[in-house]
Amino acid sequence: MTKTTYFSTPLYYVNGEPHMGHAYTTVVADFLVRFHRLAGDDTFFLTGTDEHGEKIYQAAKDSGVETQAYVDGIAATFAEAWERLQISHDDFLRTTESRHTDVVTGVLQKVYDQGDIYYDEYEGTYCVGCERFLTDRELVDGKCPDHNTVPELRREGNYFFRMENHREWLANHIRETPDFIRPVGYANEILSILSEPIGDLSISRPRTRVPWGIPLPWDEDHVTYVWFDALLNYVSALGYPEGDLYKKYWGSARHLIGKDILKTHAIFWPTMLRAMGAPVYAGLNVGGFLMGPDGQKMSKSLGNVVDPFVLAQRYSSDAVRYYLIKDVPYGQDSNIGESALVDRYNADLANDLGNLVSRVRALLLRHTDGKLPEVVATPTEQEIIDQALSLHGTVADLVGQLRFWAALEEVMQFVRRLNRYFNDEEPWKLAKAADGAERLGTVLYCCVEGLRIVSILLEPALPSKVKDLRQSLALPGGDLEATRQWGLAPVGAKIPETADILFPKAEAPETDEAETENAPVATPGSKKGASKKSDSAPPAAEPDVEEEQISINDFFRVQMRVAEVVRAEAVPKTDKLLKLELLVGDEQRTVVSGIAQFYDPDDLAGRRVVLVANLKPAKLRGIVSQGMILAAEDAEGNLALVEPDKQLPSGATVR
Repeated sequence: MTKTTYFSTPLYYVNGEPHMGHAYTTVVADFLVRFHRLAGDDTFFLTGTDEHGEKIYQAAKDSGVETQAYVDGIAATFAEAWERLQISHDDFLRTTESRHTDVVTGVLQKVYDQGDIYYDEYEGTYCVGCERFLTDRELVDGKCPDHNTVPELRREGNYFFRMENHREWLANHIRETPDFIRPVGYANEILSILSEPIGDLSISRPRTRVPWGIPLPWDEDHVTYVWFDALLNYVSALGYPEGDLYKKYWGSARHLIGKDILKTHAIFWPTMLRAMGAPVYAGLNVGGFLMGPDGQKMSKSLGNVVDPFVLAQRYSSDAVRYYLIKDVPYGQDSNIGESALVDRYNADLANDLGNLVSRVRALLLRHTDGKLPEVVATPTEQEIIDQALSLHGTVADLVGQLRFWAALEEVMQFVRRLNRYFNDEEPWKLAKAADGAERLGTVLYCCVEGLRIVSILLEPALPSKVKDLRQSLALPGGDLEATRQWGLAPVGAKIPETADILFPKAEAPETDEAETENAPVATPGSKKGASKKSDSAPPAAEPDVEEEQISINDFFRVQMRVAEVVRAEAVPKTDKLLKLELLVGDEQRTVVSGIAQFYDPDDLAGRRVVLVANLKPAKLRGIVSQGMILAAEDAEGNLALVEPDKQLPSGATVR
């Protein structure tokens, strides 16, 4: 029987346009949805916009726009944003739609009729940003911790939902259901709140103060409190209470939210469901906060806002999706920035994955007429095959644990294993050997078939680029079951003669967030090659001797080539030298370079450097060095490698 799954993002509040926090939660949800679809699950995915409430009414008023027209405009920007990020939702619900407001009215009347809603006057501290009353326990130094504002003291008559009656039941349910709220730290936070009385929930606002909302069916002088309205979207979109979608999917509902709305989803919503007589949702997945590259909350005034849609335009939506999933451990607060995105993109996608695809394609076109060759496997290939076929289970387990970054890393480790296999087998030499054709075919086919499996496992993160990858290698698509099988790359299939570079090398921005005005200059503290000394060092003195000049003919005697670093390792008994294995066209060379104090060996594999190729070999520490790589040096002796700023092939002439 096919498994059903239901994932939802929050309905995003339309008092402002989409930002990185919205994008992150939605991309993670989409990653999960696509993974479950690949697994064969019947999956429903909901997102949308929350369009009622005091903040929205005030924002429209401040803009001089009629409220409905205001929410129509903002809702459209969210729909467009998700299209740009390749979000594959099944439904986009707006809380101003009648299919939602009718459900809210029906639930209110049901809960009121059974005596779980009553009228009373209340005085307390009210945060307009949160649109709810806050307890003294929730305040930090007298302020709302999420909005850093002092709440207003308000006294007004409202209707209240008897939420306290459900406190003990909810605490027991959380304790008895270990995966109800994940990561577990957030479950413990809610249990701490539930250890004391939580009181009842104000679920209405006087219409004289907040005219924009769903009227209470028994008292039109009050409108529904925004959370008692918005939370019901998760069932209204399914046609609650009798709709076929509700009956099919609600039992598997898992909500993805940010931790700023944890209390509303972990306390308000389950108690509302119980009062309605509906089953509680299956699980709540909670993401952390995203900070600017400086570690502070994003703010236009600080110049540290990271715009996901500008980044998507600059580097592709796939790059943004991959970066957010790979570099942000789910559930934790994380710093993000454009420089970090470029680093991740270049390391994983351009260097590891993209370069392998380009090199395999080049040899296929040059030596097999572009056709996928037959394979005669050896024990070396069996190791690759075994690792490839074990990926499915490992990746699925990690995704189930919400360790999305680790799941992607498992796939990328296999990509790096394919790169090592390719380099160790030296197919460019096999192509020249009289008896090397059969072995060449085996090596190339093994790489192509490995990339087929990689493309399926990366599809939830890179939905467009993996299709380009498969097209460039004449590969079929497939579901997760196809990653359990080896040999599905069609022998004899002809790859296209031309294909765009899958992941062109990206340039790091001059400032960490080039999309914001007055952004601070990036100072990536962990980046190798950056100066380890003060940025305020005085400029170097001008040389007081004339530099020796050479003729153009002298310059032309120096042969420089683009070389790809295959691997790097420290030279024993020295802290300055690294041994580099370089690929120069079809030739492999060893070079010893004095860059160990500025680069970690593990960071160099896949990078493209400039090699002086006709330098006389020299023996350094017992190693024959076949050339020299170029680096720039500042006044303080810090080195930075000279690298091509475009994706040039290994062996290309530098002149």
